[in-house]
Formats: sequence, structure tokens, C-alpha cells
Amino acid sequence: MPFPSRIEYEALVYALIADFPDVIVSSTLRIYSTAAMTSNVEGQIQFANGLILDVQEVIDFRNARIMDYSYDVSFHDEKLRWYDPQPHPEIESLQSTFPHHRHEPPNIKQNRLPAPGILFDAPNLETLIRDCVALDESLK
Repeated sequence: MPFPSRIEYEALVYALIADFPDVIVSSTLRIYSTAAMTSNVEGQIQFANGLILDVQEVIDFRNARIMDYSYDVSFHDEKLRWYDPQPHPEIESLQSTFPHHRHEPPNIKQNRLPAPGILFDAPNLETLIRDCVALDESLK
């Protein structure tokens, strides 16, 4: 599937509550242009389970890719997980999703795991929402 246009990406961002009505309580995600073909997406998604997903993306629509991102998941002000694309070629276990990975407890700064479905050439929001739903199941 080709990377969405800015208009399609905007529709994706602003339809999250309608697309996931039993899962998402609110969203402050906003997309705004920073140059002719570059936009930022920033804000939070609040889930019915109490999880908060902070989203920051820099998107290059000319080259059809996410240039950079940061995704943080928290629960009652406690960071449970974050995703980043900082390369760690020395960590063999991360090669399957290189450079994408997530950090989670224990020892959240050093505990890095592969992040399947997190990409530069496709939207990540649905993957992140599914991950937050699955994370909720593991918290119960």
C-alpha cells in the first residue's frame, strides 16, 4: 500500500476516535505543515483503559516516509514503554525490525525489544493502538 497523501494522513489522524470507539476516549493529535511537503503530528491519545500514548512524528510527504518519530506509552504518569528509531546495530536481537525498537521495564532505558509493525514507510498509528490494547491485556 502506498504511503498516504497529506490529506489521507490527516483523515487518518482525525478519525481515530470514530475508527476505534471502544478503545479511544480522546485524542489531541494535530497535524500541521512545517514546509510545503513536510508535516508534524503531535499530541496524545487517551485510551479507555487509562493508557496515554504521546505521539510525535515528522513526515516527508514528498518522499512518502516518516522521517523521525517518538512514541511514549504511560499509565498514571508512569512510562510503560517508548518506541524510537535510534540504531543499535550491535544488538543482534533488534535486527528483525532495525532500527525500530521499543523500551520497556524492567530497566526501561536498557531493555530494548523489536518493534514489529513500526516503520518509516507506512503509518504507525494503528500498530501503536493495537500494541496499547495488547499492553492493557498484559496489565490485568
